[in-house]
Amino acid sequence: MARNRRTLGAFARLRPRSTPSPPARQDRARRQPQRRRIARTQPPPTRHGAPAPRHRSKSPQISAKPQRRGSTQEDLITIRGDRFVIPVKSEFKRKVPGVIHGSSSSGQTVFVEPLETIEQNNELVRLLDEEQSEIHRILVAMTHALGQNSAAIHLGACILAEVESHHARARFAETLNCSRPMFTQELALTAARHPLLELRMRANALATGTEPRTPVPLTIILPPEAKQLIISGPNTGGKTVSLKTLGLLSLMAQAGIPVPAEEGKLPLFQSIYADIGDAQSIERNLSSFSAHVVNLDRISREATSDSLVLLDELGSATDPEEGAALAVAIASHFLKRNTWCCITTHLTSLKVYAANHAGVLNAAVGFDQQTLTPTYELRLGVPGASAGLNIAARLGLAPDIITAARAQMTTQTADIGAFLDQLHDQLTAAAAERETMQLRERELSREKARVEVEGRVEQKARTRELEAKLSSLLEDFAYQLRETVKAIDDKTLAQKIARDSDRRMATLRREFSEQFNSTVVAHTTRADKNDPAAQPHLPKGIKVGDLVKLKSLGRQARVDRIIDAKNFEVSMGPMKMRAAIDDIAEVESVKVVTPLEAARKRGGITVATANNDTDYMTSEINVIGRTADEAQTEVERFLDRAFLAGLPRIRIVHGTGMGVLRRTLREYLRNHPHVTTVTEPPQNQGGQGATEVELRQ
Repeated sequence: MARNRRTLGAFARLRPRSTPSPPARQDRARRQPQRRRIARTQPPPTRHGAPAPRHRSKSPQISAKPQRRGSTQEDLITIRGDRFVIPVKSEFKRKVPGVIHGSSSSGQTVFVEPLETIEQNNELVRLLDEEQSEIHRILVAMTHALGQNSAAIHLGACILAEVESHHARARFAETLNCSRPMFTQELALTAARHPLLELRMRANALATGTEPRTPVPLTIILPPEAKQLIISGPNTGGKTVSLKTLGLLSLMAQAGIPVPAEEGKLPLFQSIYADIGDAQSIERNLSSFSAHVVNLDRISREATSDSLVLLDELGSATDPEEGAALAVAIASHFLKRNTWCCITTHLTSLKVYAANHAGVLNAAVGFDQQTLTPTYELRLGVPGASAGLNIAARLGLAPDIITAARAQMTTQTADIGAFLDQLHDQLTAAAAERETMQLRERELSREKARVEVEGRVEQKARTRELEAKLSSLLEDFAYQLRETVKAIDDKTLAQKIARDSDRRMATLRREFSEQFNSTVVAHTTRADKNDPAAQPHLPKGIKVGDLVKLKSLGRQARVDRIIDAKNFEVSMGPMKMRAAIDDIAEVESVKVVTPLEAARKRGGITVATANNDTDYMTSEINVIGRTADEAQTEVERFLDRAFLAGLPRIRIVHGTGMGVLRRTLREYLRNHPHVTTVTEPPQNQGGQGATEVELRQ
């Protein structure tokens, strides 16, 4: 800075001369070497084209004399090529002795280095060279010092890079609410979101000062047997975004980055291929279709069962019929190779292909028919309509063009589109109803839990009350027992009975307390729910003919029929009713006495049958092929034997035929004294070809 001040002082002492310089000084000025350097940063030009001033002169000596006034442009000092110069009007450049270092763009100003400052400028340049040399020396020394510890520094840099990578992933996962994916043999993404789309929406919300929104979540869950997904639906509905989301999240998972989804289960892919967008190129002589074919050819050769293939608008950019055939063939090729594949399309052939082939699943992006806008929801299991005309109308295409286009559509195409629209509306309604049912189910679960808690509290209170009553009864019983013992005259016997009774009472009290506690605990924890042994209040082994006592009526009834495991048909005299197992207090088994046994027990009566082995008598007879008289005779004999054996019902197989046997036998059975009812079995048990008969007991 001191040297700079001396240089500026020399400039301040400079006075322009009107007379020419001495020849010696002019020769010395011409012989002075002009050091040309590249300017580091040129100041912006002034109104005359000269650089902006860096230093202003403080001395009034430059224009002291009136006849020399006006030779310089301004009272300032600037820098040209690392050397201090002064701007001089071009017509006065010979009046200021020194070295010219250039001129302005207009040519009206030249920059002159006065002779008085050449030595100071040379000294300044030398000092600048020394400064650069010192900087170079310091850098070389530092480089040498770093080189001696290069291994440790490299290792530290690698560790810091790894730490920063994990920290960046953690920040990313926290910002987008990501989850850790799991690698399995299935593909399932629940409520997945494209990270770039969500970040862009957040940036837009931040720029506009609005509440940030999140993209509509995407759920892709393939069944275990499916490895191919066909996505269809309207334009601008999110098909390509679904494709890119699946591919990007798969790459993120294999790169160790959490995925923006509630849950992610992905296979471990060896390679991921994608044919998305238009890759036409005039330089490579590729049209849109040929570019797609080149990519598909490479992918079809390289993809394996461990690859993921993403194809956008397969079969487009060519004749629709040929494109559809090619698309189905390519999809079948990847299906045969068992390759994971996701395809977006508008072609009906691919939708039909997905519906008719195992291992392929249809999916559709939603479309709101009321607002004619996509909902961006992915629905699995159903194809979607393209809704191209509706989208074009929403985007502002002329109504007359839309009307003409609708007139060109075939009836079949319109019917298919309408059917798919109705199907999606029904699915939307079903989803809303399912959500409502789930909400009600959650409310019922909460109410059930509340009732159970209140019930347990009430049950505990009643249990304590019951324990107190039982304890009081036991105490009263013990007191009565002691009083009875005191009334015995024989003292020795009384003492013995008292000891035995006390010991027996203690044992019974302990056993009863343990049994009572275990019963209460089992009932509270519902451990006895499916344990018949833990439900002693329910009668067991009830069969037809048993006598049961009903709690509701306090009377005995006879079991006539077992409806199911918890309901029975009982009778009290002529009155019949249905009784639940909870209404039965006790069961009295009654041995069933057949009419044959009853007749033999009466005495004086001898009953003989053709076959005395009635215990193993069958309950079915087959009379197919008999005449009406023969069949009636056989059925009559069989009916008598069944009644004597005590069978409750029999079955007669007579076939369908012309219906003669059926009408004859049923008319005969309805008038038989041993028969109560005649019914026709269901179709799966014979239908009109058989007759079931209930016998009197």
